[in-house]
Amino acid sequence: MTLQQDLVERVRQALRDRSPREVPMFGGVSFMVDGRMVAAARREGELLLRIDPEDAADLLSRTGSRRALMGADRTMGDGWISVAPSALEGPGLDTWLAPALAFHASQGAK
Repeated sequence: MTLQQDLVERVRQALRDRSPREVPMFGGVSFMVDGRMVAAARREGELLLRIDPEDAADLLSRTGSRRALMGADRTMGDGWISVAPSALEGPGLDTWLAPALAFHASQGAK
């Protein structure tokens, strides 16, 4: 099993109570909840998260995170971060999904 496949399964399990829809997007498998993307399992096992832009500086100060890139050198903006596979081990996945789910909840119904 590849790192990406493992992450897809782990995110699927973490979000199972929210009935996510899986969509191929952003070079991986994106998880849509209520029609909006929360996270994506990307190649090499990296997690892409949609977050509140106001939380970006705090989240980027955590080990394993960086600004998400679209292509080689273009950032996706303050509302997107990428998390390295090493930061997702053990309870790390839930810790990283929490701010993405909080931002999702703050957006109301689509």
